[in-house]
Amino acid sequence: MTSESATAQVSAEDRLRADLYGFLARLLAAPPSRDTLQKTRALEGDETELGQAMTALCRVATVSNDAGLEREFNRLFIGVGRGELLPFASFYMTGFLNEKPLAVLRNDMARLSIERAPDVFEPEDNMASLCEMMAGLITGQFGEPASLSRQRDFFNKHIGPWAEHFFTDLEGAKESLFYAPVGAIGRIFMGIEKDAFRMAGESAA
Repeated sequence: MTSESATAQVSAEDRLRADLYGFLARLLAAPPSRDTLQKTRALEGDETELGQAMTALCRVATVSNDAGLEREFNRLFIGVGRGELLPFASFYMTGFLNEKPLAVLRNDMARLSIERAPDVFEPEDNMASLCEMMAGLITGQFGEPASLSRQRDFFNKHIGPWAEHFFTDLEGAKESLFYAPVGAIGRIFMGIEKDAFRMAGESAA
């Protein structure tokens, strides 16, 4: 099955979910490109909590520039030795890098036919990669679109236990300006996903 035909089977709601996961993945993997920044400036929110966070990000993006965003990204995630935050599941779940959560993820990646990109050198359990994986599972990038139960299992094992904590830290980080509303968006979205997966599991029981 081609990625195009797989995507055609995905509902509009799930495409929006995948788009948001993909958007977070891009912003957490590297400073936003000019194209991503332009799209961010065009965001339109609504009166929901998530919509208000989108509006806040749009406003910050409007007054941001490439050099400032690169400095902010480096201070948050790279730094001298390390950045202000360590966006890895192993760190948030065990207090150390490259621990059991990474090994479990690698086993699941192999089972789901998810391969590490050759130009990515960070451990696979970073939040950017996990968001990218979720987007791919939803849209069928790794084969057929994953069932809701498979999405739920992946989320509950690799993202749910630490995502809201990480995004809350990002929202309140000392170096966060552009990334503060990114943290708010991630925190709110992860809460929505966790609740939706829980309700789906209860209804299926």
